[in-house]
Amino acid sequence: MRSGAFWKAHEIREHIDVVSNRLAPTLWLKNAVFLHPYLNQWVKSNIWIYKDRIIYVGNEEPEKTANTEIFDCKGLYLVPGYIEPHAHPFQLYNPHSLAQHVSQTGTTTLICDNLFLLLQFPKKKAFSFVEDMQSSPVQFFWWARYDLQTECREEDQLIPPDVVKQWIEHPAVIQGGELTGWPKLLLGDDLFLHWIHETKKVGKRVEGHFPGASRKTLTKMKLFGVDSDHESISGEEVYNRLLCGYSVPLRYSSIRPDLPKLLEELLAFGVNRFDEMFFTTDGSTPAFYENGMINQTIQIALEAGIPEFEAYKMATYNVARYYMLDSKLGVIGPGRLASINFLEAKNNPNPVAVLAKGKWIHKDGQVFDHFPQADWNKYEVAPLEIDWDLTMDDLQFSMPMGLKMRNTVIIEPYSITIDNFVDELPLDHDESFLAVIDKKGKWRINTMLKGFAKGIKGFASTYSTTGDVVLIGKNKQDMMHAFSRLKEIGGGIVITENGQVIYEMPLNINGAASSKKFKDLIKEENGLVQIMREKGYKFLDPIHSLLFLSCTHLPYIRVTQEGIYDVMKKTILFPTIIR
Repeated sequence: MRSGAFWKAHEIREHIDVVSNRLAPTLWLKNAVFLHPYLNQWVKSNIWIYKDRIIYVGNEEPEKTANTEIFDCKGLYLVPGYIEPHAHPFQLYNPHSLAQHVSQTGTTTLICDNLFLLLQFPKKKAFSFVEDMQSSPVQFFWWARYDLQTECREEDQLIPPDVVKQWIEHPAVIQGGELTGWPKLLLGDDLFLHWIHETKKVGKRVEGHFPGASRKTLTKMKLFGVDSDHESISGEEVYNRLLCGYSVPLRYSSIRPDLPKLLEELLAFGVNRFDEMFFTTDGSTPAFYENGMINQTIQIALEAGIPEFEAYKMATYNVARYYMLDSKLGVIGPGRLASINFLEAKNNPNPVAVLAKGKWIHKDGQVFDHFPQADWNKYEVAPLEIDWDLTMDDLQFSMPMGLKMRNTVIIEPYSITIDNFVDELPLDHDESFLAVIDKKGKWRINTMLKGFAKGIKGFASTYSTTGDVVLIGKNKQDMMHAFSRLKEIGGGIVITENGQVIYEMPLNINGAASSKKFKDLIKEENGLVQIMREKGYKFLDPIHSLLFLSCTHLPYIRVTQEGIYDVMKKTILFPTIIR
């Protein structure tokens, strides 16, 4: 597999011919003023590009210009394409639609989680997908997960050692992690330590996931070999990670929009060096990206008083250097990938033109579509086929302990005191029936969920970490009806009331993601949030509430394929029931 950031010998010879004036560049950027991260200066120059690579930066003009596009950059300021170092590319959207959307505002490199590919794609098809994504104008790199961040019945089959090793060694993979299962490492799991060693052996980074970690825990994880962590929620936590020698992505996401606070507190700490910091939006939902991705974080940094050179470097060069990719990315200079943003003002990171791998994404008000259409059938990915039926026997609730939502993603246990042997619950409280059922119909777990909403009568979703069926509601008949419609549309999210479907979001990629255009997804997400608010959902983000229902990297109680799981004690409290 050829990564899009590297070139073959005959291509390099062509590049030499261009700089030697034996071959015309494909694009000549005249009168360019660009940010140079080595100098912290705006430098005026001519830039020659051949196909997807920057060939020459200097005062000379090319002698051969036959078929060369000439673009006058007068009045513009050029910066490298922005880099998202921590993307979750299947948050309702998919990598194709995400890349096409965020590249319009200058994010031209995505470093992506492979969890969805592990859980939803056949192994060989997952690698085919990764390789095919290299044809995108947006540069894709990937992580290699060591665990699935939940308790799965078939984890040994989904992520066996040979598969982990293949991911670690794959040329498009540039880091191990994120380490959501790090407590196992601290408790003596040598397999995790082995995977860290294997990752380091091939010269790649390891990313942590350490919310609330103490200085001592951070020190231990650094000794294990972890390089970065993005879970800081205060300037002090960022400062502690820097003291321990970590690189620190600063987060601005739909459930943790912390960046303004982090920057304010860092500046109050007297921090004036930002080389080991960069930005991430950490897999936000579609509506959060309506106005772009990394461009938003740069704007926040500039408004916070971060010097412009530092703000742009945090979005480009700092990331590339951390991943040891600065010879290919993050710099406007010879040999680098020709991904460049064109700005009208130094303090406005929203580009008026974008070049990605030498192809125009947009310029002069015109949008160019260089994005290949995804053939999901090629990867054996299709609408979800649910070939089993839900019965009233599946909706029997007798468990003494339920799940109480503290916020969007934190769930704690509570004692059930209401009568839940009825077919319908009243709307004057926020307790609902909750059933999670294997997408293949083999097992189920039933309990109560407090805090989700007062007015949702029937809710069915296959959007979750594992893709299993989540049923929530006040009325069992409406829950049955929501499930029935979920089967008909091939998975997604359905809300019903009094026997009628009042909202649906089909997710035709295994019931977990959509192939629709990004702007259409924004409308669908906004519609979901609106109706959830009307029915009493009071937290920040219902999409992440669904996604993290089974994720055991968050406290305190989770619903997993093994049963109700106590995250702190690492034990199954109530096992799933075989159907």
